[in-house]
Amino acid sequence: MTSNSFERELEVAERVAREAGALLKEAFGKSREVEYKGRIDLVTEMDRRSEDLIVGRLRAAFPGDDIWAEEGGGGRSGAERVWIVDPIDGTTNYAHEYPVFSVSIALQVAGRLVVGAVFNPLLDDMYAARQGGGAMLNGRQRRVTEVDTLERALLATGFAYDVSTEDDPEKNNLGPFARFIRRAQAVRRAGSASLAIAKVGVGRTDGFWEGGLHAWDMAAAMVNQGAIDEELFNASGGEIVFVYAKIAKFIPELRESFGAPELLQNMETLVKRIPNIDQRIAQMNERMAKFGEMIRERAKAAAGQ
Repeated sequence: MTSNSFERELEVAERVAREAGALLKEAFGKSREVEYKGRIDLVTEMDRRSEDLIVGRLRAAFPGDDIWAEEGGGGRSGAERVWIVDPIDGTTNYAHEYPVFSVSIALQVAGRLVVGAVFNPLLDDMYAARQGGGAMLNGRQRRVTEVDTLERALLATGFAYDVSTEDDPEKNNLGPFARFIRRAQAVRRAGSASLAIAKVGVGRTDGFWEGGLHAWDMAAAMVNQGAIDEELFNASGGEIVFVYAKIAKFIPELRESFGAPELLQNMETLVKRIPNIDQRIAQMNERMAKFGEMIRERAKAAAGQ
């Protein structure tokens, strides 16, 4: 795959994300039917309308591709190319007229994430990337921040749907959150993982962590991370996903604040500065391949439910 690969796929992903975003924006703040998938896990009729639009457009543009969408749209036939779709990332916000939500569309090919578009309809912000093409915000190349100390870092996080039923603060994120908020410059929790991850890649925040995410919550935004020629660390340790810029500079602080040394013990070797660009690219490809394998395993688990 060359740096010129997947230009059409990214163009389609951006266009479809904008179209779905326009639909959501037009209906935002109007009375809509809300259902509950769990005690605090919502789905609205706009989730389904957005998903129907996205699936229809992707099928028309790429009829041989599989589509894996949060609300069950699309279909899986075992194709090498799989579109991963979140029609509204931030449904609870959307249902309550809280103005933070996004549309997320990613493409995975042979287990590797290669295209990602995350669109914020209310701010008209498009976070987009393709393999080898660099992270973009509204069509302009962006980079991660230069912040290299936790005390200067603006972090973001979120809480899984089991936060009210999981009693262990180390598993429901209340423990790490309490420690990070005392050590970092600030911690934000806005309710859209796709936006939170994408913001790290374009330098709007310095780091993100969250547990219990699904593939559609993070796939598109993770492409935005992998496209950057910087010291960026993406890892899944159990159910926890980390995304940090310049993480090598404050690993000890992260270990102390996160309270999970078993998840961080190998980070020093993974994020050392690599002067050779070929090695850097090879390392990032390896990380993205591992992330793709995680998505496939979660897809199998979801299909078995």
